[in-house]
Amino acid sequence: MDFENQILELQKKVGKLEKGTKDQLSMVVFSGDLDKILAAMIIATGAVAYDMQVKLFFTFWATASLRDPKKKASGKSFMGKMFGMMLPKGKNKLKLSKMNMAGMGAAMIKGLMKKKNVASLDELFKVAGELGVVINICEMSMDLMGFKKEEMIDYPNLNVCGVATFLADASESKVQLFI
Repeated sequence: MDFENQILELQKKVGKLEKGTKDQLSMVVFSGDLDKILAAMIIATGAVAYDMQVKLFFTFWATASLRDPKKKASGKSFMGKMFGMMLPKGKNKLKLSKMNMAGMGAAMIKGLMKKKNVASLDELFKVAGELGVVINICEMSMDLMGFKKEEMIDYPNLNVCGVATFLADASESKVQLFI
């Protein structure tokens, strides 16, 4: 195959790839650390401001950040009850990934954020919901940790689904991230 035909073939392939993607961000949110959940929500709301659709896939340790501290779920197994006691109950109980400073790190960063007029995690979730950011929670992670849908936060675009949903979203997204 000559050089011109190779270029034409590559152009066709690139064209097909471009048609298959949306102006969309798909992000795996894996960590349950305050600073990483903050980063995920800042990126998510920033992407919406950039006119992108945003779909977050909360899995493993990040699922604890979506628990509502005022809600309880019945019928949990022993292990589910243990995970429920050991893991933070909601986004306002998260610790920093580094320099937690004997538990004072989260309070220190929250105080600094307030002083510098940076949106709080509660505000970021509220704005994200208003802007249409979709939060998908990994059903397998919820099952492993004994979490139930009825104990999760009230959020307008909250779904419980499997990894296949994330993979389908990611396959048509221009941007994929893992936090």
